[in-house]
Amino acid sequence: MKTLQHIRHNPQYLLLAMAFVMPLTFSVWNALLNNFVIEAANFNGAQIGLLQSLREVPGFLAFTAVFLLLVLKEQTFALLSLALLSVGVAITGWFPFEIGLYATTVLMSIGFHYFETINQSLTLQWLKKEYAPAFMGRQLAVRSCASLLAYGAIWVLMEYVGIGFNAMYMLAGGAGLLVVIFLWVFFPRFEQPSLQHKHLLLRRRYWLYYCLTFFSGARRQIFIVFAAFMMVEKFGYTVGEISLLFMLNYVFNLLFAPAIGRWIARVGERSALVFEYCGLILLFVSYGIVEDARLGAALYVVDHLLFALAIAMKTYLQKIADPKDIAATASVSFSINHIAAVIIPALLGVVWLTSPSLVFFIGAGFACCSLLLSLNIPAIPQPGNEVRKNPFGWANQPNLIPESSKV
Repeated sequence: MKTLQHIRHNPQYLLLAMAFVMPLTFSVWNALLNNFVIEAANFNGAQIGLLQSLREVPGFLAFTAVFLLLVLKEQTFALLSLALLSVGVAITGWFPFEIGLYATTVLMSIGFHYFETINQSLTLQWLKKEYAPAFMGRQLAVRSCASLLAYGAIWVLMEYVGIGFNAMYMLAGGAGLLVVIFLWVFFPRFEQPSLQHKHLLLRRRYWLYYCLTFFSGARRQIFIVFAAFMMVEKFGYTVGEISLLFMLNYVFNLLFAPAIGRWIARVGERSALVFEYCGLILLFVSYGIVEDARLGAALYVVDHLLFALAIAMKTYLQKIADPKDIAATASVSFSINHIAAVIIPALLGVVWLTSPSLVFFIGAGFACCSLLLSLNIPAIPQPGNEVRKNPFGWANQPNLIPESSKV
């Protein structure tokens, strides 16, 4: 009983529980998507690009989270967002046509992106800076465990039991909704360590974080949309094979993500991000020329593993930010991340129709931009020491920009 009470009153366990339920539902949606839209709705590259652009519109509008925080506590907001995500996934299979898929995707995406925004804010607020990288590694491991469960269920239930897309979507969304209800009842409402700003703001001294976030959104879309689509369209992967590939991705994350978090804490954000972006340049070029299905799968697994290094961007923000800025900055940064995410899938979906390789070479260019930016992160980021060199001539001062400059 004492252990149960300790879990109930420790916000870190709530963070881990929410980290479990999100991929439990979203991973099913993601794993089935390419096969579902091709087999049920006859999508081509341009249509899947448009669908993914629509999926990212709620991410672009994530800055509106600060307005909802005027009436909702962050913890409540996070759980409601998870519930909306689960409902969106549950009803996806009932709309196997173009407009229906666009609508259910946007509904699911609203819950997903609001949750990711608030979850990042809560994680950075509730954790001490010295423990944050290691804990985020644990979060990734928990997410990987949930994703493995989801992909394993897809593989067994669809390949061997023979259930259809609709039943799989409903099972995943229903399970997620039940877990959210349990978390709502089980955990008390935790107090915030710092009163958060509840208006939009941009800080000049966070400019490097904003730029890194923008290019991170561009890189992520090429991986999520076109690398996975290549596996189905070019190499003919089935639902079961895609699920097995995703499972392999998350086995590696489960095994290595906690160690990656500890490694980031030891070597620092700059070294971690430089390593990530050098690897991405090689990966995207390789995507553009790969002709072997097994080598393509290997590249996909390595690419997914590099996502764990994105922890370094979050801990960089935590080290340079005023604690009161975290919720508002998380909201604005999610919108910045999705500027590229809204445009790139639709734009590069058209490019894909004539030259799939060019899509990945463009991705290598984005990775080069990120590499140059990451070299400007100081060895010890902190307020007043946010960048090594400031090309805009803005002084690195710990004070915030004037109130009149808020957006």
